[in-house]
Amino acid sequence: MAKKIEHLHWPDAPDIWMPYAPAIKVTGGSMLFCAGVTAAPVYHSHPHIPEEFESMPDDMDGQARAALENLKKGLEAAGATFDDVISADRFLTDMEEQDDLNKVWAEYFGEAKPATTTVQVVRMATDPRCKIEINAIAVID
Repeated sequence: MAKKIEHLHWPDAPDIWMPYAPAIKVTGGSMLFCAGVTAAPVYHSHPHIPEEFESMPDDMDGQARAALENLKKGLEAAGATFDDVISADRFLTDMEEQDDLNKVWAEYFGEAKPATTTVQVVRMATDPRCKIEINAIAVID
């Protein structure tokens, strides 16, 4: 069965623009899970070596772009695109930077509107300089 993604809205929903869908129904396809996506280099030492993260941008715009580029590479490895992402959890260390993230997010996702959750956290496990981490679920044929 071919993949089918339906963005669902409540029957009595007001006619306003939303950057996400409140519910998504998927039939067919295979699921892809991308977790722990940050602006840090994907392939790095464990335990972590702080010097490996020195090239990471220090502002939300730069980190959002780097993280979404890392997500893009993960999606492409499975033959997927941002259009295939149905759900994303976004963890930020400063909720005041969400507008900066959303501007970059819109550039990468375009008309795709996955179900999203955004949460403020104290810090990321990868490096204390990380401002954003993304977990995403995609459905591919």
